[in-house]
Amino acid sequence: MSSPTTDSNNSAWLSAKQGKFILRIRPYTLQMHHVFTVASFSRTTTPVVLVELDYEGLTGYGEASMPPYLGETQESVIQFLQRIDLSGFDSPFDTAEILSYVDKIAPKNTAAKAALDIALHDLLGKLMQQPFYKIWGLNSSLIPPTSFTIGIDTEEMIRKKVLEATDYKLLKVKLGLETDKMIIETIRSVTDVPLCADVNQGWKDKHLAVDMAGWLAERNVVFLEQPMAKDNPEDNAWLTERSPIPTIADEACQRLADVAALKDVYSGINIKLMKCTGMREAKQMAEFARALDMKVMLGCMTETSCAISAAAQLAPLVDWADLDGALLINNDLFDGMKVENGNCLLPDRPGIGVIKKGGKQPIND
Repeated sequence: MSSPTTDSNNSAWLSAKQGKFILRIRPYTLQMHHVFTVASFSRTTTPVVLVELDYEGLTGYGEASMPPYLGETQESVIQFLQRIDLSGFDSPFDTAEILSYVDKIAPKNTAAKAALDIALHDLLGKLMQQPFYKIWGLNSSLIPPTSFTIGIDTEEMIRKKVLEATDYKLLKVKLGLETDKMIIETIRSVTDVPLCADVNQGWKDKHLAVDMAGWLAERNVVFLEQPMAKDNPEDNAWLTERSPIPTIADEACQRLADVAALKDVYSGINIKLMKCTGMREAKQMAEFARALDMKVMLGCMTETSCAISAAAQLAPLVDWADLDGALLINNDLFDGMKVENGNCLLPDRPGIGVIKKGGKQPIND
């Protein structure tokens, strides 16, 4: 493979035959409906890399999403994926061995690893002719309603965004600046729907943080996501002990190895496929957190319905779902998980349940 230009959604697929597998990759740029602002940055696009993995006439779809703060780029993801050689494996059912091999190619690169993991799980489900949540023995009716994200903005735009989200049973509100109370009061002037607050490490003083936690609890905010800096476990633990609502680790929780140290620092963890290398480790994290009596949230980046539908396969395991990433964009390439009245509806299709828009159904659909 040779790297293509990455500034166009018309870039050609890079393809490589690897034994019984064919791996195809290409960059794609997601366009957002609104400017998306959090405590540290704003953006209108998100770069992704799409993956297709062929085996015996079936294709598994995968995706890497790279918002700027993760440190991965389209170029770095493509370079990592080009290092993968699956010719030493006979079958997608060698899942543990394949993903262990991929993880050891280089440290980090978690979104790139997730793209291959998702495609592999999609392929496995198609070979077994079952949705992956059924393979895992999960009940899709237990998926909690997804929240819908309201980014930091002006009063006028916040009201507009909230009114556009009237079908949702839970709103996720981005906080972490001096406008926090204005944002909450503006939302409360429009709706009394429960809120969750994502501070993205924006609060710097633990005493002000605990005061804000109490103020937010009085306004039906049900939990705080990453209220303070991820590298400050002492202050986060202090806040968690005193907060009237649960605290959830996001930036502080990347992979399975991080979870044990977060007990008593936070009330729970936010699992994202792009942080933890994909579906396999995400499920392990959810089960381990449950064993530690911690809350579990399932989140996402700005993603197409490919990665969102992959995450949704394990959503019956969690307390809260934040799977609105595909709803924030206007150029989704896939048909997959639907959201109706805030509820996540998984299609009864094999694998992760996605098909290309305007394309053919999977062979075993």
